Amino acid sequence: MTLEHHQRFRRRRAIAGLALLALLALLTTALRSHGATHRTKPDSIVHHAAVARVTPAQREALTHEAEEKAIDSVLAYTPAVTSGGSRGHELALTFDDGPGPYTQQLVGVLNRYHVHATFFAIGEEERYFSAGSSLELRSGDVIGDHTETHPMMATLSAHDQREELVEQIARIELLDGPRPRLFRPPYGSFDATTLHLLHQLHLLMVLWSTDTDDYTLPGVGAIVQSALAGAHPGAIILMHDAGGDRSQTIAALPTIIADLRARGFHLVTVPQLLRDDPPPAGQPLPKSLSGD
Repeated sequence: MTLEHHQRFRRRRAIAGLALLALLALLTTALRSHGATHRTKPDSIVHHAAVARVTPAQREALTHEAEEKAIDSVLAYTPAVTSGGSRGHELALTFDDGPGPYTQQLVGVLNRYHVHATFFAIGEEERYFSAGSSLELRSGDVIGDHTETHPMMATLSAHDQREELVEQIARIELLDGPRPRLFRPPYGSFDATTLHLLHQLHLLMVLWSTDTDDYTLPGVGAIVQSALAGAHPGAIILMHDAGGDRSQTIAALPTIIADLRARGFHLVTVPQLLRDDPPPAGQPLPKSLSGD
């Protein structure tokens, strides 16, 4: 059995367990309505027994299924997004270019503040820093596709673009992670060929509404200011966990998180943002940010 088949089997088994619990609840209700209450457990006992039987794996499977459906729903009307909707109070922190030597420390900060984020990982970096991606998966973070080698996609042939996409996907599946459904183009570079391949692979392109420019090492205060200035409902904020010295980004995170929460924002992954408050249909398609 391949890793992908094994992963699908675990999700199906977890979902089947939830369906069984729902059937049990319906049967209990039917028995009570036919005067058989004296032969069943009290409501509170039945409820607590059902909750106790829902395992973390089943809850995870149910959440994953809902987020997959949310991505499919958005893909039905657009191939790319720069933000979520504006009706709620959620925004997403995203990190590019990992995994790297700073990734585990950065994830540790997120975990300390109970924040889930979205990481767009480079496939070839998994050869050296896969422990960072494994920690992201264990922490409940989401990993998207940031290509295998971080090229300017618009400069590549269709064959080479496809290889960049599918090789990174394979790397994440080898870590026993969910197949990536989100893609972020390095340097914001894409073309019509990229969009065609994304459609074939059922990948949603996720750009950003706010770039902190943290990769330029502008200082902790500047990174904080950029993140907060670009915060709005549905914002997708771009930062980096690799590609250089990320100590300033790590130092800025506690203040960013605290100030965003003080403003009433909930920090979520991109799939959760799309599930809870997707962008409206009919928006113009984003252009390649690299100028290609």
